Amino acid sequence: MPIKIPADLPAYDVLTREGVMVMSEDQAARQDIRPLRIGLLNLMPKKIQTENQFARLIGATPLQIDMHLIRMSEHRTRNTAAEHMESFYRPFCEVLESGEKFDGLVITGAPIEHLDFEEVTYWDELTTVFEWTRTHVLSTFGVCWGGMAMINHFHSVQKHMLAEKAFGCFRHRNMAPASPYLRGFSDDCVIPVSRWTEMRREEILAAPHLRILLDSDEVGPCLVEDEKHNALYIFNHLEYDSDTLKQEYDRDVANGTPIAVPCNYYPDDDPARPPQNRWRSHAHLLYGNWINEIYQSTPFNIDDIGR
Repeated sequence: MPIKIPADLPAYDVLTREGVMVMSEDQAARQDIRPLRIGLLNLMPKKIQTENQFARLIGATPLQIDMHLIRMSEHRTRNTAAEHMESFYRPFCEVLESGEKFDGLVITGAPIEHLDFEEVTYWDELTTVFEWTRTHVLSTFGVCWGGMAMINHFHSVQKHMLAEKAFGCFRHRNMAPASPYLRGFSDDCVIPVSRWTEMRREEILAAPHLRILLDSDEVGPCLVEDEKHNALYIFNHLEYDSDTLKQEYDRDVANGTPIAVPCNYYPDDDPARPPQNRWRSHAHLLYGNWINEIYQSTPFNIDDIGR
């Protein structure tokens, strides 16, 4: 939440340059408040687990959040009960037809990295989603494969297969300490990574309107801001629970799938010991900052979004 101080107070300019959320008395007097409408386009197979992870983060601010669960229209999940999907999810085609607007939209990852984007069965509808966000969503947050798909659609940045899976907890550098999205971030932080693909630094930097906010020497860019489309793309998983990487590792071991122990995750890299969560605070900071940026800039009349 912002702090209200006089615009001519010296601290106003100092804190603004440091990325602290400040608001002048005139701005505060004009501000109306309503619940923020946040959509979650859930592409993950374990829908309920993913719902919990994102709801925990976007619901942790003092602001009221009206969360809406959205699915691809024709794609049917085999990992979540049909009753749950029928009760709580709306197909995107209904959202599109209604003309309704959202303050924010999260587009999750999906376990389909091995496919070219055009080979994904719902790719055509997903590109419709991307174009729809330009006029019907104030700010969009693409996560892992969802972020890779968005940055490819809008900027033609390609994903590249890795020789081996990037799997574990890796240190990332804060490349933009004054960014409002990194308010409160340390100079570096640990972030869970679980992917077979990467987005390359030089290709991102070559595209206009893109800025890398978090980067890693080991696993490459993590968080990218797209100013033109008012979007964030994160290729790693700050939303993960403490045991999500453990679940993935145990699943592959049980299936006989070759998999390395996730690095820098278990104490002494010993999978017999409980894993340690060293990213929770930064996860809450990032998603809380995103929600607060939406709160600062969204119109009181939600129909004004995109005009």
